[in-house]
Amino acid sequence: MDKKQIVSQLMSMAKQHKIEISPDTLGKIVNMSVFHVAEKGKCLKHIGDETQNAGLVLSGIVRCFYIDENGNDITRGFAITGTLCMDEGMFGYSESLTEWETLEETTLMVFSVEQIKKLIYEDDLLKNAYITLLENALRYKIYRENGFLVENATERYVHFRKLYPEICTSVKQQYIATYLGIAPESLSRIRRNMKETEK
Repeated sequence: MDKKQIVSQLMSMAKQHKIEISPDTLGKIVNMSVFHVAEKGKCLKHIGDETQNAGLVLSGIVRCFYIDENGNDITRGFAITGTLCMDEGMFGYSESLTEWETLEETTLMVFSVEQIKKLIYEDDLLKNAYITLLENALRYKIYRENGFLVENATERYVHFRKLYPEICTSVKQQYIATYLGIAPESLSRIRRNMKETEK
């Protein structure tokens, strides 16, 4: 992959997320990273795997999910272009809490958590970007908890559709349903009712 092109892509992603970061710093991150394309349905990390590496999705969609005591998988979240995946190590976990699976062909930039954290502490702009990342993660967590506490299933789906329009059209409905905490049949009914209302 062309490193200059990747730095340019990362600069565009940073701008989109309102993150200020220098091209030189992005160049350092690119140089310490490994790039690969994972086919659809590829398991990137299992529950219990070590978390010394994390990844950034350059294109594609990755899903992380739990396995309950009955063997059912429950979606915790999705990583889309410009977001982190396999990132538990960035938050201090030594083992992965979830399974990570690609839902379509996905291009990943994978880097060492230890190396990236060392760079974060040495670079003020990168440190500010990391703080923004943590704030966004916390804001998202609060938003999700709020949804489960005060919103009904339809409201949760409406908000999800606004946040992730591309996921709604390209991901299996059962994955979205478990993410929203409802049965796939209930999601189908919600979607059907919404279509009828929109007519």
